Amino acid sequence: MQRFCLSLCLIVTLHDAGFAAEIRTIAGTGAKTTSGDGGPALKAGVSEPFGLDIGPDGALYWAEFGGNVVRRMDPKDQTVSTYAGVGNEKGYRDGAANQALFNQPHEIRFDAAGNLFISDMLTQTIRRIDWKSKAVSTVAGIGNKAGFSGDNGPATQALFDLPISVVLDGPQGLLICDIKNHRVRAVDLTSGIVKTVAGTGERKPTPDGAAVAGTPLNGPRTLAVDAGGNVIIVLREGSAVYRWDRKKNVLQHLAGVGQAGYSGDGGDAKLAKINGPKGVAIGPDGDIYLADTESNTIRAIRLKSGIVETIVGDGQKGDGPDGDPKKCRLFRPHGVFFDKDGNLYIGDSSNNKVRKLTK
Repeated sequence: MQRFCLSLCLIVTLHDAGFAAEIRTIAGTGAKTTSGDGGPALKAGVSEPFGLDIGPDGALYWAEFGGNVVRRMDPKDQTVSTYAGVGNEKGYRDGAANQALFNQPHEIRFDAAGNLFISDMLTQTIRRIDWKSKAVSTVAGIGNKAGFSGDNGPATQALFDLPISVVLDGPQGLLICDIKNHRVRAVDLTSGIVKTVAGTGERKPTPDGAAVAGTPLNGPRTLAVDAGGNVIIVLREGSAVYRWDRKKNVLQHLAGVGQAGYSGDGGDAKLAKINGPKGVAIGPDGDIYLADTESNTIRAIRLKSGIVETIVGDGQKGDGPDGDPKKCRLFRPHGVFFDKDGNLYIGDSSNNKVRKLTK
């Protein structure tokens, strides 16, 4: 199951069939800068939070796209710190986490042992932070070289072209959205071998019910794995959402007509328009939640009814206000993630903040 994201984030608490109705800001001043380490999260600069997750220590972590770091918010005193990277400095350097360099990190995922995987887009790599040693290493990609090569060989010798999203696929698997190559690729974490598992490299429509093998994916942007092991694939350029049914090995159309826009709430999700979605999470009820980035909203696809609805925002960009989630405007949100208690974290990226929706 996909995990959280932060920086400019919202926590949404689900209960029964609906949402509680109070949003409050919990991190970020709105300034696009990485600052404030050691102090209160509400007084810290948070520079474009993207993907989020909760660590084994219960803290909230997020990839800070603008600051080229991974930040941590302490669950007890709500102070913020830099977990990895050097704030406001970009580059490509492995080693000790506090000296490592990143370049536009997008998503983060903790494994069961607490190791953190990062899709570091402009270095063309997937990086890993060891939970015990806090050492950063590269697990996929050559580094600062884009292209497509290396399938069925070592992932560290393969080329990627904007590896933008990463998700754990069972205890020993890693799935990567290789977006400009229009493929989903998998790394076996035991052998280190990479291969293409979905997409052909072509920018063409994806037919409903098509076999995964030989079927194109137009701009796979983000992934989630549901409780049954099926993979939710969100297409940015394709403006649609699909489920990779692992038993049948087919791609099932769930949402989006393939044309960018913001429409269809209250109706069949397959007939709705979605606009540049860049984050996805599976809710405690099994529903699918999207950061519908270019419509400035968070939307839910209800699996039982097939209906889509907006749960945060109104389709217009803005910054709040705190309170009613339907009236709380967002600005290009990128990350969404549920914790074990059903709270939903939202990286409200261009507002450079974190908010929380509670009962």
